[in-house]
Amino acid sequence: MFVAPDGDHFRVRLTHSLEVAQIGRTIARALRINEDLTEALCLAHDIGHPPFGHSGEDALQRAMENAGGFDHNAHTLRLLTRLEAPYPAYEGLNLSWEMLEGLAKHNGPVAAPGWALQEADAQFSLDLATWPSLEAQVAAVADDIAYDNHDIDDGLRAGLFSLDQLLALPMVAEVWRKVLARWPDVGVERLVPELVRDQIGLMVNNVIAETRRRVSEAGAITSDEVRQAGRPLAGFSERMGAEEAELKRFLYTHMYEAPPVRAVAEGAGKLLFALFETYRADPGLLPPPWQAAARGEVALPRGIGDFIAGMTDRYAIRQYRALVGPVELSEGF
Repeated sequence: MFVAPDGDHFRVRLTHSLEVAQIGRTIARALRINEDLTEALCLAHDIGHPPFGHSGEDALQRAMENAGGFDHNAHTLRLLTRLEAPYPAYEGLNLSWEMLEGLAKHNGPVAAPGWALQEADAQFSLDLATWPSLEAQVAAVADDIAYDNHDIDDGLRAGLFSLDQLLALPMVAEVWRKVLARWPDVGVERLVPELVRDQIGLMVNNVIAETRRRVSEAGAITSDEVRQAGRPLAGFSERMGAEEAELKRFLYTHMYEAPPVRAVAEGAGKLLFALFETYRADPGLLPPPWQAAARGEVALPRGIGDFIAGMTDRYAIRQYRALVGPVELSEGF
């Protein structure tokens, strides 16, 4: 959610992915599906994100518009099947078909894949028109559960909203009442983590129960039957889904679209776009291995996009300072 200058105590993609994996593995164990596949999907689901999260993705999409654009999910597949190549015997990491398929469509069938996902599909035939495995569906809902709740923690820490504002949400208020009843003599600052834990537990148990119900209703026994069900079989109940959507709307209003956050995100996006244009104007500034791969009207922007997408926030900032000039990003809240 926050870019590098915003502090060392907020979640980043790595810590977020670890939390998603914890939640995903818990659900997978309860459902008796493949825990290892679920965990691997959770750990890898965001690996294609460029610096500065979604604002960086938007910047790369604009910069690469004439070369097919940029999509972080498709870039995950590109990274794992082409760019990360530590073995001499094959390109990529030699991952299983189920792993690649789950990453390609953990959010559901893909009707109009971009160029990067088309390349992966041509190589591995990922059956993009169907729903993915139950493990991939669990990874997707574990992602929602993780960021819904850790963004509450980070939003309160950053002062973007107050506990009183959060308690205007009925689901949160009900969980908070139960927390207070259990710990009436404990200070609020120690009870907020308990609120987050209880909400995660509430959502996880709901997903387990609802997924069991849907699987039974669909009569899906094999993974192929899950894929051919024509609808997601893992997810929230109707009521929990509505409450989770209400929580998301609150976070969008008070956090993701909050003026201090938007100011940093917009500045980061401009920084990344300018860095991209600097490399485009002088490809000789790219490291030698990337120069060799980035030749041609389409290959050049895609090669620059590959290089930039692999940067951390801090490395992108250092490169901008070295090649463009001073960086002006707000230093937190």
